[in-house]
Amino acid sequence: LSRKFIDENDATPAEAQQVVYYSLAIGHHLGVIDCLEAALTCPWDEYLAWIATLEAGSEARRKMEGVPKYGEIVIDINHVPMLANAFDKARAAQTSQQQEWSTMLLSMLHDIHQENAIYLMVRRLRD
Repeated sequence: LSRKFIDENDATPAEAQQVVYYSLAIGHHLGVIDCLEAALTCPWDEYLAWIATLEAGSEARRKMEGVPKYGEIVIDINHVPMLANAFDKARAAQTSQQQEWSTMLLSMLHDIHQENAIYLMVRRLRD
């Protein structure tokens, strides 16, 4: 989710908050919440060049190559350490634009680390 739309002023208990996030996730997969705005976008060819900066054969690169293979991937708490390390390491070989995307992604991964019910959907938009 790229925008907070749950009112946290009600001091929702942690257990109930997990149910709310789960409901939102289910709603997304049913097409109910497809009105979310993109948190990061890049042209397709540039996405491919960006993920090519990740170490060849690495788990992180295979994960990100799921977008061209399957059309979309999910990034959740289980992927945070692996992707954060890979994108941080790759920044040295990236263009300034790729570094900007990596910084944005690293920020989102940090958000997932802080609130592990958050996840990212990475999708290819059809031309």
